[in-house]
Amino acid sequence: MFADSRGIRGRGILRFLTSGLHFQSCFCYNVFSDYRVAAVHAKGARYSAWGLLRRALPCSSSMNSHDTESPVAARESLSGTDLTTGGVLHHLIRFSIPMLVGSVFQTAYAIINAAWVGNGLGPESMAAITVSFPILFLLMAVAGGLTMASNILVAQSYGAKDLVRLREVVQNSLALTGIVAIACLTIGRFAAEAVLRGMRTPPDVLPLAVDYLRLFLFTTPFMFGVFFLASVMRGVGDSKTPLYFQAVSLAINAILDPILMFGWLGMPRLGLNGTAVATICAQACAFASLAVYVHRRDHIVAPDWRRLRVNAPITFLTAKIGLPSMLQQALVSLGMLFVVSFVNRFGTHSSAAYGIAMRIDQLAFMPAMTIGTAVSTLAGQNIGAKRYDRVHQTFRCGIAVSLGITMLASILAFSVPEWLMGLFTRDADVVATGSSYLRAIAIGYLMFAVMFVSNGVVNGSGHTGATTVFTLIGFWGVRVPLAAWLSSRLGRVEGIWYAIVVSLAVGTLISLGYYYSGRWKRPVIRRETAPMPAPFPEAE
Repeated sequence: MFADSRGIRGRGILRFLTSGLHFQSCFCYNVFSDYRVAAVHAKGARYSAWGLLRRALPCSSSMNSHDTESPVAARESLSGTDLTTGGVLHHLIRFSIPMLVGSVFQTAYAIINAAWVGNGLGPESMAAITVSFPILFLLMAVAGGLTMASNILVAQSYGAKDLVRLREVVQNSLALTGIVAIACLTIGRFAAEAVLRGMRTPPDVLPLAVDYLRLFLFTTPFMFGVFFLASVMRGVGDSKTPLYFQAVSLAINAILDPILMFGWLGMPRLGLNGTAVATICAQACAFASLAVYVHRRDHIVAPDWRRLRVNAPITFLTAKIGLPSMLQQALVSLGMLFVVSFVNRFGTHSSAAYGIAMRIDQLAFMPAMTIGTAVSTLAGQNIGAKRYDRVHQTFRCGIAVSLGITMLASILAFSVPEWLMGLFTRDADVVATGSSYLRAIAIGYLMFAVMFVSNGVVNGSGHTGATTVFTLIGFWGVRVPLAAWLSSRLGRVEGIWYAIVVSLAVGTLISLGYYYSGRWKRPVIRRETAPMPAPFPEAE
């Protein structure tokens, strides 16, 4: 009975629920039938949710006149936003702002947390977080790859007005997400110490890092769940709702961090593990509250928790799109493991400096990553609607906005790196080492800004295998071997910084070359065509 309410909200819900049992039963029967028919699209014909409503309305003779809404009102009552019409730049900015604000909150928390750890617990604790980060990034890579596939499939289904496929994707993706999350938690706890030893973690850091990582891994099921819900909501153009829950979660995390780390307000002093416990609590609250919200509001992507199952064809399509993305991000994570191990050779101060610098990187990369994610969703919906002209507009607007914002971070990293490092630590050696990294990477920020927008279009088309190849070449063909060679040849950690910049340049050129080749236009989701009943007009 999902068709009777899930696509309608606000006044539409109230009017629908008060319209009488006879109307409700007729409405459900007709809309369900029309959804089944509309799942197969005739070439050149597009059917909107409003059209389905119009087919259902005549069955009731007892409707009150105020129950009839205009096409525009009905379209506005649908959850999500249609990104296939209207100004591209307007959609890009409006869609990006909530995600950008969310990224600011996330980065602000990371900065505050790093400041608490660096200044309150010392370089060893900061180094423990640094060596754990690639492993945690690997988990986020798995979650990101799986939920990116969900986002792409939801966006293209929504752009094509295929609401049956959209619901099937949501149900299937949530089941897969739960299975993968439990597997990652189990494997991660058993393998944590072996992986950290293989990274040549300094002996004075290893015990701290193992305890912290094993505890932090309990965030995995909740983190995966939040990733999933946020990605499918963004797929239908709703980037605002996840922001509200993310903000509250980060606020809880930021408040609990010092309380649990330092034993304030009568709580036990947990040290570095306090930040892991705080994150578990915050992520659990975020997932539970967001899940309840989409259910209570009958959001179009609200899953039916009683009917979760794995659908073989959709699982295959999800794997086809998601596995390359997982592999791509896993390659990045594994590459980071090697890079961190190279940095570790130069001592604890270099590890701590690189850890702080990576948090500054997160702030610098944030606008490009946000714009790239928005570009991916806009491209996905417009590719589903076969509006390739709007995809090219999205690319150009994305490049302009991303470069314009990232330029500020690049200027700051090059001109005042000591001040930026001084926000996190008072150790002169750590500040000097981190400053050398920031000066070297400043130009790389601009390259990343371009590459992420270009990759966003390619990922939005579903060709995630292509961006995986870009990553394979950039990280494993250039960054890792060049970092090993230059750091050994120069005998200084700066050799690693130069390798990172060169790899970003190579990755950017390859991504741009693929975009301009137009190969991303080849369809990934193929839709069958079949004769349809007499078409009904779609309101403009």
